[in-house]
Amino acid sequence: MSEEGGLEANSRATTVRPETATAMGGFHHMNGEAIPSSPKSLRSQERFSVDQQTMRGFDGGVPIHHVLSARTPSMPVLQRQNSWDLDNYFSGPLDPSKHSKFPFFMRLHGSILPKLLVPLVFVTVWSAGIVMISEYGHSLAVDPLLLTVLGFVVALALSFRSTTAYERYNDGRKYWALLTLHARQLAHVIWIYGKERPGELEKEDILGKVSAINLIFAFAQACKHRLRHEIEYDYTDLKPLIDNLDTFAKRARDVDPDAITHNKQLEIKKQSSWGEILGISFMTSNPKKVYKVAAREGRHHGNLPYEIIWYIGQYIKGCQEQGTFESTIMHGQVYNAFNNMMDAYGGCDRVLQTPLPLAYNIAISQITWLYVLVLPFQLFAKLGWVTIPGTIVAAYIILGLAAIGREIEDPFGSDVNDLDLDRYCQSLQYDLNVMTSRPGYTKPKEWMATESNKPLWPYSVSGYNSWKSRSVEEIRQALAGKVSHQANVVRDEMFRSGEREEKKSNGDV
Repeated sequence: MSEEGGLEANSRATTVRPETATAMGGFHHMNGEAIPSSPKSLRSQERFSVDQQTMRGFDGGVPIHHVLSARTPSMPVLQRQNSWDLDNYFSGPLDPSKHSKFPFFMRLHGSILPKLLVPLVFVTVWSAGIVMISEYGHSLAVDPLLLTVLGFVVALALSFRSTTAYERYNDGRKYWALLTLHARQLAHVIWIYGKERPGELEKEDILGKVSAINLIFAFAQACKHRLRHEIEYDYTDLKPLIDNLDTFAKRARDVDPDAITHNKQLEIKKQSSWGEILGISFMTSNPKKVYKVAAREGRHHGNLPYEIIWYIGQYIKGCQEQGTFESTIMHGQVYNAFNNMMDAYGGCDRVLQTPLPLAYNIAISQITWLYVLVLPFQLFAKLGWVTIPGTIVAAYIILGLAAIGREIEDPFGSDVNDLDLDRYCQSLQYDLNVMTSRPGYTKPKEWMATESNKPLWPYSVSGYNSWKSRSVEEIRQALAGKVSHQANVVRDEMFRSGEREEKKSNGDV
């Protein structure tokens, strides 16, 4: 079902068109006027990204048409819980917020079964043909000894395929985790240790730090699009962050297809995505085709993540020249986080650009298919007509393991089991917003010298001010008492646990 069809199926659901309503934070912006949102409308907006909701400027001008990525819905729709969009059901990555009550062996979403339907139909016809010829004509049965020999080879091939594929998947997750870790670290150092000069310069420093932190988040977003072979810059979740930068991708926008044309082509691609869902190779598009088309048309988009990192470096250099980074230790922290963030992106790019050698892929595919096609000849002598379901089961296991390896080999794509880079970026954005919601520096006494602060808990529930009124000797005695207190608590807990175990063994419980 196409996205357009999904709209028709959910025509009764509430829709928000970018031309008529936008939202940012807790307000609707219509024709440039800020109107407080109701709690119900806020719950509805949680389904959309902020960038999708702010499709119209504050001046009430012409609606902005953003370029959509393969993972961006072209129209925000509040779908009913009982609706079932097949296009979204068989595309990914998985939504961790959704919980299935079915056991794993009954689940279809996330399963490799859709990509095995066509191969299993072919195997069924093939095995049925071999059985019918052997049953009603000349017997085609062979010695089952070949089954043992070939089975060992197939096991080795599948083991190698699964190991290398999961290693790439795991490396992709590790590198992306490092990227977000160092992005948070760099943003933390900039926000906390970047000096805010008094007077009119304070506003410039605050806005400058926020702009730099936005570029750090934009770097993660640009890496996400780059790893998905999305080379333009004016995506809904990226353009507002880097529209002020001079980049190769921005210069290429003048000769790129316009947003409306691009989005229509994307819809056509989504409608024909069933070839990819069913794993039919000649109906699967080449994700790297965009590079060939751009090169043929003379369009050069550069490397957007590295261009963004250049601007972040310029900001850091400017801070050093202005003296807003005073500590030499902080200089080292900034450069370490800066370089490690670049290294993490380089690791992700290495995973993307270094797939399993083609010779291995071809050989493993040929070995598995040869084994499955020879299987009916070896099973017929002992199983007869049961050869058909037996071959189907064996083909599902063997071809399924090979298909899983192919799916997770590129962990940054849009398959169901790929890494959810959109969710990771949203988590990073939320953490950065939480950090910048507070001033970069507050006096510790403002939050420390209160009765709510219980420095000696659980030994004492007295607050900070209560202990401040006591002598130093009493405070030190209490600190020593915390050790004995914890030891007594642990001992009592072990004693109670032993009593419970003894009662269970005696049948008293």
